[in-house]
Amino acid sequence: MSFDDFSDHDGLGLAALVAKGEVTPAELTEAAIARVERHNPTLNAVVYQAFDEARAVAAGPLPDGPFRGVPFLIKDLGAQVKGWPRTSGSHFACVAADREDSELVRRYRAAGVVLLGKTNTPEFGIPGVTQSERLGPCGNPWNPEHISGGSSGGSAAAVAAGMVPMAHASDGLGSIRIPAANCGLVGMKTTRDRTPACEIAAGAVGFTVDHVVSRTVRDSAAMLDATDGPQSGDPFQAPAKAGPYLDEVGRAPGRLRIAWSAETPSGRPMSDPMVKALHDTVEVLTRLGHEVFERGLGIDYRDLYRAQGLVSASNFSAVVQRWITDLGREPAAGELGSLARRGWEAGLRITGQQALWGWQQLRLINRQIITRFEDIDVYLTPTMSQTSPRIDWLDPLTVPIKDFDKRQAAVYGTTPPFNFTGQPSVSLPLWQSEEGLPMGMMFTARFADEATLFRLAGQLEKELPWKDRRPPVWG
Repeated sequence: MSFDDFSDHDGLGLAALVAKGEVTPAELTEAAIARVERHNPTLNAVVYQAFDEARAVAAGPLPDGPFRGVPFLIKDLGAQVKGWPRTSGSHFACVAADREDSELVRRYRAAGVVLLGKTNTPEFGIPGVTQSERLGPCGNPWNPEHISGGSSGGSAAAVAAGMVPMAHASDGLGSIRIPAANCGLVGMKTTRDRTPACEIAAGAVGFTVDHVVSRTVRDSAAMLDATDGPQSGDPFQAPAKAGPYLDEVGRAPGRLRIAWSAETPSGRPMSDPMVKALHDTVEVLTRLGHEVFERGLGIDYRDLYRAQGLVSASNFSAVVQRWITDLGREPAAGELGSLARRGWEAGLRITGQQALWGWQQLRLINRQIITRFEDIDVYLTPTMSQTSPRIDWLDPLTVPIKDFDKRQAAVYGTTPPFNFTGQPSVSLPLWQSEEGLPMGMMFTARFADEATLFRLAGQLEKELPWKDRRPPVWG
């Protein structure tokens, strides 16, 4: 296989070539390294390179997993890789070299992948952009002057540029789905506790899940098959799946009841191109035989985000306190960015009563959201309110923090409710703008029902294929 062929295959496709003896894991590793070296100066997607280690792993025996020999990247937030540094995009909260793999990383290795390095992430994964003083901005392969999304923007940019067919990502308020929408990828936020948590303490509130961003639906399904299930000591467990998710991708979803909405938490209207893309999606779903109708969540978003703000600030302040305890000192001047420092200091001011009120209120609103799914199978909304903005317009390092908050609110807001309820939710790259930027549509199912989403995603991938779209920065 020539180097030119590498990026044309998804992960399962590359593994099939390895199984047939048409290419070796070592050759795949060299092809991926060549692409990182070619495009990373433009994108800044890969922030730690372990190429020599990857070459050694690829040359040795590999587990006979579904992705044997396939190059893979780990997001530099939470996941521990033995011997690798972990920065979380922060000058303060850093580890020079982790002593062991996270359980999820062990499962990735068992799936047969070859780890090449780590991908860019904003400080502590806070904003919906991948930009930090520690790691710098990550560009979008479709237009490097535009954001790749956050906080898994480095992984999304690397996959969209063809460096690797898929990469690790995590989602606490939209951090898998938002980068997938920005970069034209499949981004599945799994059911809460479907895969092992990488940061046990930091993830105590239960908003965050770990999975991958990928170019095809089947890669997402197969990797979830390889990694799902609790790890030792987990107090909560997602309901077991009925069968392999990979099998679901090729199954007809049947006639689904799908509610759709263009509502935004901020009350500001979505951009006209995004609304048109939503209506086009509704037309396609109707043509495919689904029952599709307009209906929003019917919740008070202001109340929802007030409650979440109390919970998240309290949790983040506790995370920083753990780092203070571990390091034996508080952050020095300049060691926390403005968003991280604001979150830390806000959490210090919140009382226990306020934090628990937030938890209670989230519980009450979650019940409202869950009941909306009693008579529908799927809820549809655009992943973002507009297409990928320019990096300098949504830059947490240069834009005043209040203006940054307002701009984020104008772009995001549809993804977080399903982190709070724990429901599975996937962004699919169904459309592109006139400027050639990807436009993601988000589909959410009942709790623990990834199977319905994989069936619907597989159907839409056939109806509106996206795998062969190529960004300017590619391969």
